[in-house]
Amino acid sequence: MNETTTLDPKSTTAEAANVVEVAIGSAQHTTLVSAVKAADLVDTLKGKGPFTVFAPTNKAFEKLPGGALDKLLKLESKKDLSGLLTYHVVAGDMDAQTLSAAIKTGNGKTSLTTVNGAKLTAALDGDKVVITDAKGGKATVTSADLKAENGVVHVIDNVLMP
Repeated sequence: MNETTTLDPKSTTAEAANVVEVAIGSAQHTTLVSAVKAADLVDTLKGKGPFTVFAPTNKAFEKLPGGALDKLLKLESKKDLSGLLTYHVVAGDMDAQTLSAAIKTGNGKTSLTTVNGAKLTAALDGDKVVITDAKGGKATVTSADLKAENGVVHVIDNVLMP
């Protein structure tokens, strides 16, 4: 859980950035950034927070069924896209240590309420945190604790589905 993702040099340091700027500074998250912009969530995620963001990589979005991402990025799908993206955000600042402690306190798992009101379940698989969505899909945290002024970003390898 102590892996890190290197930010692009054009980005500010993660600690000085908000969660959106952390994603913008990562070449692995261009699809996520495009989706956040299409859903008009930039200002929200630049807000006070704190937020814990489970950020799917470009490769995670590529795993979606054919045409699903293109459909979500269309103007008429803005509400669905917003719901999907806010399903990846939890209110509060849950760094890896806090998340691991909650999992241990919960006897191996903890329930997280997302900004859209739905639930995620976090558990440990060895030393990796695995997030399970409402449909039983799983995403592994591949890089944790990308700190921002208004929260923390954890990189995940799959898109979570509400």
